[in-house]
Amino acid sequence: MTRTARRNRRTLQVAGAGAAALLALSACSSSDDASSTTSDSSGSASSSGKLSGEVTVFAAASLKESFTTLGKEFEKQHPHTKVTFSFGGSDSLAASITGGAPADVFASASPKTMKIVTDAGDASGTPSTFVRNELEIATLPGNPDKIASLKDLTKSGLKVVLCDKEVPCGAAAQKALEASDLKLTPVSYEQDVKAALTKVELKEADAAVVYKTDVHAAGDTVEGVEFAESDDAVNDYPITLLKDAQNAEAAKAFITLVQSAEGQQVLTAAGFLKP
Repeated sequence: MTRTARRNRRTLQVAGAGAAALLALSACSSSDDASSTTSDSSGSASSSGKLSGEVTVFAAASLKESFTTLGKEFEKQHPHTKVTFSFGGSDSLAASITGGAPADVFASASPKTMKIVTDAGDASGTPSTFVRNELEIATLPGNPDKIASLKDLTKSGLKVVLCDKEVPCGAAAQKALEASDLKLTPVSYEQDVKAALTKVELKEADAAVVYKTDVHAAGDTVEGVEFAESDDAVNDYPITLLKDAQNAEAAKAFITLVQSAEGQQVLTAAGFLKP
């Protein structure tokens, strides 16, 4: 079923939830702001225990909006820190990490891509699931092709885009299609969920199977269509500190923020499901 009318209500709810989350986060940051002291920019903490330095986070593309918000809040809470993000397909990010790319934190869109990192011995400790995400069909505004189900994507002449099968959103889409015993030949496979959604936003495709959170983030540029098979393809998102983290203390603090009640408010306001 389409969500045209419900989108307006949900937009107001999401905006309100997001504002409440940020207010809660800001309240938590006031004591740190007042007591922060100058520290070495390359270190993880000063002699007084305050965090400092850069935190490099590799995160799934679908986390871009939420993590950007949390990164800004983290810097507000810890004025001598800077959070730098690299967003992209989880498989590509995992390959970069195992190839030696410097990073402190990895947040993946699936346990399978996280396993690439853990199997290589590049994770510190056991990754933990911090949110979940489900699929949705993104169509052109107004849903001119009257798409109401996953099966409708198999209509002749319809231009559909999927994420690459190696990317978590693509693997989840394949799982949903298999659960429905459907075969779909897309006009293209994209390297991450944002690229797939952009094809619809630019009207280069009629529809794309993406995450619900990305449909929310796109606002009125696309129309969201829920489908029952998405229940068979919900993705868990794990996060971990990396073994060779250059700023382990600050990285741990960022992970703590993501997993905190305040961090979860920001994530659920964006449409993520609780773990």
